[in-house]
Amino acid sequence: MDYQMSAARADLEFMLINEVAEPKPLPFSLLADITNDFSDEHKIGSGGSAMVYKGHIGNRTVAVKKLSRPDLHEKEFNQEIKCLMKVKHENVVRFLGYCSDTQGCTATYEGKLVMADVQKRLLCFEYLPTGSLDKYITDASCGLQWRQRYKIITGICKGLHRLHEDHILHLDLKPGNILLDDNMVPKLADFGLSRCLGENQSKVFTNNIGGTLGYLAPEYNHGVVTEKFDLYSLGVIIMEILTGGRGWDRSHAIDGT
Repeated sequence: MDYQMSAARADLEFMLINEVAEPKPLPFSLLADITNDFSDEHKIGSGGSAMVYKGHIGNRTVAVKKLSRPDLHEKEFNQEIKCLMKVKHENVVRFLGYCSDTQGCTATYEGKLVMADVQKRLLCFEYLPTGSLDKYITDASCGLQWRQRYKIITGICKGLHRLHEDHILHLDLKPGNILLDDNMVPKLADFGLSRCLGENQSKVFTNNIGGTLGYLAPEYNHGVVTEKFDLYSLGVIIMEILTGGRGWDRSHAIDGT
């Protein structure tokens, strides 16, 4: 084990026992090591642009998000780091570090051996074994106790309020992006589509709005994004938690940059 990897391992172990420690850059070699080279046995989730793996460091566990196509999602990756570095709250998933490495490797192109740059883009978070909220939403008469539902709704509201206080728009709020800890405390996650606003900025003008239909505000195609988008999503989520059902047949992801 080289010195850089040993030092990074020590940094990560320290962050896991010190909740006020700041996120740090982490080498790809460390993240590959703690996930057993991103083995299928360590895989705990996947999405359109990333895979999530469980990583073991000492007697603790972390979650490692590995972008499938870094070349296509560089902007989202940088945006996610920017937002995650700004916010710290008990109802927002804790961000531990990131990897933004570029490694050279040999490849054959048109019959010639060439050197190619391979991008490695990964994020490291606290591990929440209870999973995401969507797995616990059932009909109103069973599943979560009413006291638990109230506690979860309150936690989501507090987390979102903190984001908006820090001038962050989540823009992809849905049960699948809300994780639960061992005590069913909700934590907002997945900031790939989020936007960080300036100190005196209240809206974003864009023609590329991502998210999931059903949770997107009806005016999503008007080109103006404000915190009201998140509030609409919050309202849909609260109705789901209370009734256990969706108000539509299917939801579809929409890419945006």
